[in-house]
This record gives sequence, C-alpha cells and structure tokens, in this order.
Amino acid sequence: MFKLKLHWQVLIAMALGTIFALTFKENSLFVAPLGTIFMRLLKMIIVPLILFSITSGVASLGDSRSLGRMGAKTFIYYFATSIFAILVGLILTNIIQPGVGLEYTSSSQSFDPNSLQKPSSLGGIIIRMIPLNPISAMADGDMLGVIFWSIVFGFAITRLSGRPQEMLTHFFDYGFQAMMKLTHGIIALLPIGVFGLITKVVATAGFELFKAVGLYMITIVTGLLIHWVITLPVIFYLFTRINPIKHLKAMAPAFMTAFSTSSSGATLPVTMDCVENEVGVSNKTTSFVLPLGATINMDGTALYECAGVLFISQAIGFDLNIAQQFVIVLTAFLASVGAAAIPSAGLVMIFVVLDSVGLGDHPDVAVIVGTMLAVDRPLDMFRTMVNITSDSIGAVIIAKSEGETLYRK
Repeated sequence: MFKLKLHWQVLIAMALGTIFALTFKENSLFVAPLGTIFMRLLKMIIVPLILFSITSGVASLGDSRSLGRMGAKTFIYYFATSIFAILVGLILTNIIQPGVGLEYTSSSQSFDPNSLQKPSSLGGIIIRMIPLNPISAMADGDMLGVIFWSIVFGFAITRLSGRPQEMLTHFFDYGFQAMMKLTHGIIALLPIGVFGLITKVVATAGFELFKAVGLYMITIVTGLLIHWVITLPVIFYLFTRINPIKHLKAMAPAFMTAFSTSSSGATLPVTMDCVENEVGVSNKTTSFVLPLGATINMDGTALYECAGVLFISQAIGFDLNIAQQFVIVLTAFLASVGAAAIPSAGLVMIFVVLDSVGLGDHPDVAVIVGTMLAVDRPLDMFRTMVNITSDSIGAVIIAKSEGETLYRK
C-alpha cells in the first residue's frame, strides 16, 4: 500500500492544524493535548536513550588501551570540528537573534527565572557534571550528570575482559537497539503531535511564531553552509593540501544518500564505499573512523542544538549569560555525541540542552519546539549531509597522516 513519507505527513498535519485553528479558533484547543502527549513521549525516552546510546558507543570501542595513535587522532578531530560547528551556531544566533522581540507567552502558567541554571565558573560547570548519585541524576533529569556517568561507565566496561565485558557490552547494545525501536515508534507519531501543537500555536498566537521560526531556519541554514563550505574545506586543505572540491566530487553519492535519508547510519555503507573506492583510504582506516563518526561525530546536529536552544530562550524572553551559553556549548557537544544516527534524532536531544540551563520545564517551550519540529525535515536533511562530510574528511585527514596514498583515480 502506498504510504506517504514522514516529512509529507508532517507538512499535511501542519496545514490541517492551521486550517483547523483558523476555522474554529479557541474552540480548536481541545486537540492541543495531542501535542502535549507527543512532547511527553519524547521527553520520556531522553534519559534511557542517553544512557544506552553513550554507554554502548563507548563500550563498543573495545580495549581502551589498544585504541592507539589512530584513536587519539580521530577523537581530537571529532571534538574540534564539533566545537567549531557549535561556535558558528552560537555566534550566528547571537548576531541574527531570530527569537528576539517575539517573547512568546501563550501559557498562563508562571515560570520562575531563578530556576535557570547559572553556573558561576568553568570549575562550577565541571563539578556540576559529576553526579553525587547517578540514579538520582537520571530520576531528576540532570543531563550533564547522566552523560558523564554514561561515558565513564562505558569506559570502565572497556577495561574489563572476557565474559563480564562481553555481557555488559551486549546488554547496553541490546538496550540501545530497543531504544531505537521505541524512538522510531514515537517519531512515527510526529504528524499527530504536530497537528496538536500547530493548532495551539495558530489559535493562541497567530502567525508571529512562524515568522520567527522562518528567521531561525535561515540562521540554521546559514550556519550549516558556513561549516560545510568554509570550515570543513579549510580544515581539509590545511591537513592534506588537496583541493577540497576533489573530495566533494568523490563523495557525491554519499551526499545524495544522506540528503534523502536524513540518517548517518543509513548512509554509512555508501560513505564507506566512496571513501574507500573513490578516495582511496584503506579499509583499516575506513572501518574504524567512519562507523565511529556515524555514532559520535554530528557537527550539523551540534550546531542545530546550540542555535535552537538560544532561539528558544530568545523567543520566551530570557537572556542567557556567557556562563549559561558555555553550558549550552558543552552540552550541545555531548548531546550530539549521544544522538542516534537516525532521522530527527536531534529533536529528542534538544531537550537535553534545554534542561542543562533549566529551560526544559518552561510551559511554552513545548509549543515552540513543536513548531520547530514542523519545519525540521529540510534542516535535518542538510544536517545529515554536513555530518557525513565531517566524517569523510576526518577519514581522509587521518589516512593522510598515516602515510596513505589518496585519490589515485
């Protein structure tokens, strides 16, 4: 049976929600709980998804002592490019300020500005990352604590050997697979959630929020373009002295696959084929760098999460200081590491970053995020293309540093 793709379902739901709200006005708000239920489902899976995805990813690296030189180079590259992407998003959002002036407040519920997290220093941020009780951190939604615990516990698993390591690695891997099934199921409900959320937006705030979201989209696309056209090619040329256009041409099939699937994981076989057969990177380098990149290196997602949270804070009228923005940078990086390589995974992880500065419980955040969800598909397609570009460039840079001969065709 013919089935519309999810992004078309979302667009139709958005149009129906708008028409429904314009027709029935305040009387249409009885469908608003559909959006609330969807957002609660998204929030429900955040902690277990973080726990299983990051722990599984770190534990699957195997013996941490055997990662060696290539592993160190790979992690340094992934960290650097993700931070560059986040800073681009941070700077652009502060310059363009897509949410300033909107101050969307549809809810009658009050929100105490003092509940915002205000770290006093870099040391305070680092201390806050370490949970006194990991179970309590999970129960309270302390995302920095959950992420830190998942990383160090995954690392501890790599230090085991034999059956204990095998059993724990399989447990978290199977848990991650189960969370992927659950995440897919919830994302499949996106059109229903969007219908409820868009109906509430149009019935209570008119089209002002859509104008701000349009400017937000321009901000995100501009940031992704800067990272894709300037930052990554410059890094590529500095370390390889090869014309970046040559690499972009070689990766064209992977770019098309990434753009159409919105999934780094689904694109991975094509990415590996292009990097190995078109670029000439060895199977040893490709099989290590690219699967790891599809798991933890999400430049486009990191940029989106940082810029998205700043946009939300502007839209609801909160001015985040430098320390809070630094927390956003750090959490956006960690959340991008934990984001699954599937379509719209960044939508789930944006709540991680919101919670890190205390905005997750604001009564109007869900409606704004819901509106962002409605226009997310084209942004997600572009984000994925940026993600796999960074992965492939990383593989080439590391291969070049290992003395491999590239672009022999």
